Amino acid sequence: MDKSTQEFLKIKEIKDGVLILDNNDIRGVLSVSSVNFSLKSEQTQSAIIYAFQRFLNSLDFFCQIIVQSRAINITPYLENIKSLEENQTNELLKTQISSYYEFIKELVRDDNVTTKSFYIIVPYTLMEIIGVGTTLKRSVFSGIFGKNNNQSIEGEDFEKCKNQLWQRMEFLASGLRRCDLETTALTTEELIELFWRIHHPSEAETGYSPQISPEMI
Repeated sequence: MDKSTQEFLKIKEIKDGVLILDNNDIRGVLSVSSVNFSLKSEQTQSAIIYAFQRFLNSLDFFCQIIVQSRAINITPYLENIKSLEENQTNELLKTQISSYYEFIKELVRDDNVTTKSFYIIVPYTLMEIIGVGTTLKRSVFSGIFGKNNNQSIEGEDFEKCKNQLWQRMEFLASGLRRCDLETTALTTEELIELFWRIHHPSEAETGYSPQISPEMI
């Protein structure tokens, strides 16, 4: 029997934009913008490098930087251009569209077109969670010894952990803004779509996205 994607992930639940792992550690995910570093002046490049160095040195917790490279299928785009050319009545515009079509077709003939996405995984770990509250401490320790493996962080305990996680995410966002990088915290729906795309690269390449239903959350 084929296994579902969920069986390969160490994620117990996704709630309020927070990943809850099997061991009750939690994670947040920041999507980070890019900057065309090579087009910057030498002075600006040095300023960005120095700001990023200060950002890294300011961290007192670990985080993970992920660069996702994904192929893009531009066949539908080329088909749309061809359709515009065929339906164009102005001969001058028709010639320009045809030239643009040939240019794009030649440009991607030998090279795959890819897009890069940048993410920072922000952790709040089991040992840190233990110190949050007595109730949570009991539930976590019972999970460690295998008596309550399916118990999730709930209610006030979850809110305390989430607030601590968001403080870290805001700290990271503030530091990256000094490097001319903007960040966005992924929502529950966006996290589900991200993991879906990672495990369904062929469909993602065509631009297809799943319809997020309440059952998936």
